[in-house]
Amino acid sequence: MVRSKNISPSWSDVKTALLDFDRAGLRGLVQDLYTASKDNQAFLHARLGLGQDHLQPFKSSISRWISPDLMKGQPISVSKAKKAIADYKKAIGRPAGMAELSIFYCEEAFGFLESCSMDDEKYFAALIHMYGRSLEIVSSLPPTERSTYLERLGRLRSRGRNVGWVVEEELNSLWHDAVDEQQGE
Repeated sequence: MVRSKNISPSWSDVKTALLDFDRAGLRGLVQDLYTASKDNQAFLHARLGLGQDHLQPFKSSISRWISPDLMKGQPISVSKAKKAIADYKKAIGRPAGMAELSIFYCEEAFGFLESCSMDDEKYFAALIHMYGRSLEIVSSLPPTERSTYLERLGRLRSRGRNVGWVVEEELNSLWHDAVDEQQGE
């Protein structure tokens, strides 16, 4: 079937094209994807269980985008920091890893906010949302795995008073809705 040049190829087209690859050709394609970007390397390492710390490349990306070096002119990008978490979820998506990355995002954001004066409503809203997401992820873990994560989230909640806006109130509200409710059950 010949597609019009105006229509973008889809996953279905890629799957069809892959049928023409033999084992060596497919391995070569994966190798080319691997060498094309660090994101692809991190994805494959995590998916295939290679290396010591599957989370480190994702943490590096989160740190780079949510807590950039402003002296070097590095921009902030909440969406790219969140993309690192989404990429991990696609690669392996283990709940404990998701909890670690989402809490790490919040820790890095607080560190950044405490080191510089910034008044960006969207940044604060993204931090609050990620804190809420972290609580959801941690709440889904088996009870025996929650305590360390909850301790870290509790410390983050107390840091909310240092950054202004309504961060502390929002984090307290999310905490009480998630944690206090569970303890009451």
